[in-house]
Amino acid sequence: MTEPQNTNASEMSAAAQECNSSDAILRRLATRAMGLTGADIERIVREARLKARRGKRAIRYEDIEVGIRGNRPPVPYNLRWRFAFHEAGHAVVHHALDLGPVRGLNIDTGEGGYNLVGFHVWATYTRDWYENMLTMLMAGRAAEQMMLKRVSSGSAGADDSDLARATRLAFDMERTLGFGAEHPLLYRPHRDPGAVFDRDPELAVRVHARLEVAIDRAGTILRRRRSTFNALAKALFEAQAMDQTAVSHILADGDLPP
Repeated sequence: MTEPQNTNASEMSAAAQECNSSDAILRRLATRAMGLTGADIERIVREARLKARRGKRAIRYEDIEVGIRGNRPPVPYNLRWRFAFHEAGHAVVHHALDLGPVRGLNIDTGEGGYNLVGFHVWATYTRDWYENMLTMLMAGRAAEQMMLKRVSSGSAGADDSDLARATRLAFDMERTLGFGAEHPLLYRPHRDPGAVFDRDPELAVRVHARLEVAIDRAGTILRRRRSTFNALAKALFEAQAMDQTAVSHILADGDLPP
């Protein structure tokens, strides 16, 4: 009776290891593919499958990774460092404020960096949570300022940029979420905050003040966790794409109060 049980246990263990290995590979591929469109990925997989077929073998993880990297132009040295600092800043502050897991970072796009983060649902939608979100959104800019002494437009310039998202969030805190410094019980939505700022300069001052507090707070967190930030930025610069396991290993080593 003992031998069959041991055999079954071994088979189950092997199956579990294979499953975990497959999951890890998929996570690495997903991290590496950040920023690509569905059409890009479909084409890369098709080309990798063709390469494997010509070699009379099964398709491998490396085939797809090489295809992804070949789809992108090399990122200049100085720009890679800026991207690495920026994304490491987001990740360190996100972790320090316990907003949720950092699932992946990527600077291998030629168009800026990407971060994939999750959020704990148990603490969402309070004033503290929104203030933490503002801090995290401004952390990339704070990291550039800390390391390079000047910032780029990488955190701004588009409707989905860090600065645009932070501005809209600070605007909503003042106008629609019940956290405004003036008339917090009034619900006053608007699709274009910029147009409102032009008519209401005092509101613009209050929103800007929230963003100043957020970027100062992000800078303070990064300075306190400088060694962790440096380690993550260096690892990201070298790897260019890091999955949750790789990022979490570095972040956990530097845990201390935010």
